[in-house]
Amino acid sequence: MDESKTNLKQTDKSRSKGDNLQGYLLVAMPSLEETFFERSVIYVCEHDEKGAMGLIINRPIGIELEDLLDQMGLNPPPEAAFHINSQVLIGGPVSPDRGFVLHSPQSNWINSHQISDYCMLTSSRDVLSAIGTAKSPDDYIVALGYAGWGKNQLEQELADNTWLTIKATPELLYSKNPEQLWEIASKQLGFDMWQISSQIGHA
Repeated sequence: MDESKTNLKQTDKSRSKGDNLQGYLLVAMPSLEETFFERSVIYVCEHDEKGAMGLIINRPIGIELEDLLDQMGLNPPPEAAFHINSQVLIGGPVSPDRGFVLHSPQSNWINSHQISDYCMLTSSRDVLSAIGTAKSPDDYIVALGYAGWGKNQLEQELADNTWLTIKATPELLYSKNPEQLWEIASKQLGFDMWQISSQIGHA
């Protein structure tokens, strides 16, 4: 990744160097322009001493969830009710043919891993087959592929100011238009990304 540096200070005062970022959002800095991660917002699903894994949550792939379920042979019933904004997302460059679902917690999904009190992660088809039915989680995001970091790689990128970090909330995760999320998250951090972009390379 581009490792251009800025003079930004710590963006989240509740987070100190070395903290676990599971349940946080990574907001791409303008230094990532013209890369795969340009203007990405990534929800960190796992983060430990071995590395990190997350899903880009603001990049629609151009496929509606209902169409994806049809392609997978899951055949949602005619009365299935989908969220207004049920677009399939590009989750990341790794394993782009593998599907992941972030969803609000329910006790009946044994293949789902709890990330926070408002989010679970699964790559199992059982949740997908329930979406749109009475058994569906209240909130969900479906993405293809994921973003991964090796040992200490994410920590180095953070030190290089490649990403800003913000604590995720259910509203940011589930309720915002994906195509507006980068700007929304940036404003919540109190930064004018366009001003930062103009300063990169001129420090």
